Amino acid sequence: MQVGFLTACMGNRSFEDVVEWAGVNGFDCLEAYAGHLSLLSLAKGNVSKMKDLLDENRIEISSIAAYCNVLAPDPAERRANIRTVKTAIRAAAKLNVGVVCTLAGMPLPGMSREQTIASDDFKSVWKGILAVAAGHRVKIALENWFATLLRGVDTFEMVFDAVPGKRLGLNYDPSHLVWQGCDYLEAIDRFKDRIFHTHAKDTEIRQDALREVGVLGNGWWRYVIPGLGEIDWGVYVGRLRRAGYNNVLSIEHEDSALGIEEGLIIGRNHLRAVACQ
Repeated sequence: MQVGFLTACMGNRSFEDVVEWAGVNGFDCLEAYAGHLSLLSLAKGNVSKMKDLLDENRIEISSIAAYCNVLAPDPAERRANIRTVKTAIRAAAKLNVGVVCTLAGMPLPGMSREQTIASDDFKSVWKGILAVAAGHRVKIALENWFATLLRGVDTFEMVFDAVPGKRLGLNYDPSHLVWQGCDYLEAIDRFKDRIFHTHAKDTEIRQDALREVGVLGNGWWRYVIPGLGEIDWGVYVGRLRRAGYNNVLSIEHEDSALGIEEGLIIGRNHLRAVACQ
């Protein structure tokens, strides 16, 4: 498997600098944060400079990441966010990148997750985005961030039933499922045909704090670099392989205890040890 990272953690650096750092430090690919890229320029076909940069540093782009709320209640914001995702799709196609990572959207005001997923609003927005994706032969990978419509594993099935089509899948992130008590390994088997991309992020659970405040309290869990939390990455990667996934493990650095470069290197080392033998 390839080891990469989401470039948002280096948002204060130029994309050129990020690519060069990744190449020097032995990463295979990057989940390119949309804020790092001139999406419109790339979508229009101005890709030669980008391809040269990637080739020179022996780095691939595993996906373009456009994380925004395509169900924003404000009409202008919603149109802008949908436009961003569609432009990311066109840019990905020009770069021969097969996946765009984004969010399913947030629950609509006054609606539960289930009601939002069942709404015509949700179906209409996603059918429009997927039509563009199909036209450019790009897949859409939704991160299962708990704040969005994809919270528990049950909501995965609801989304895929609401918007049928083989181009809609997951940017699978086990860290969100761990602290919720969901079975992140069983979900791999269940949705093996829908995993288009993965986030490599771990979760530390402090049992002492959990006993004190309970599951509705705060401070008993936090996101950490792979290898520093609850996930057995050897078992996890083995399950992914058995499910037919042999693509990227993209580190999403949200570990507040570690510096950016330090955390990425620790994650790279751990994932290399268990996944790249």
